[in-house]
Amino acid sequence: MFTTKGSVKTGNAAKYLVQMCKHFAHKVEVDLGETRGDVSFPMGPCVIIALDDQLTIEAKSHKAEGIEKIKGIIIVHLDKFAWREAPLDYHWDDGQEQP
Repeated sequence: MFTTKGSVKTGNAAKYLVQMCKHFAHKVEVDLGETRGDVSFPMGPCVIIALDDQLTIEAKSHKAEGIEKIKGIIIVHLDKFAWREAPLDYHWDDGQEQP
């Protein structure tokens, strides 16, 4: 399994978590809590967590291309919702789960 852990600084993490999850829920299954959203993308699961000053993202996929697609989806949508804060500074740490 390929993995990625990402983070982006924002003072509006909770707001963007809700916006993204509600948007994604039009196409995929989403479980939204107060500070956590579980998104079931076709390429793999993604967890988005809102902290006080940042959003964190953890995703898994059976293919490296799936991780890149998830990262791309998150970046495109968050950049759209957070346009007032542009440019956002994303940090990603890609890896693989050990069996």
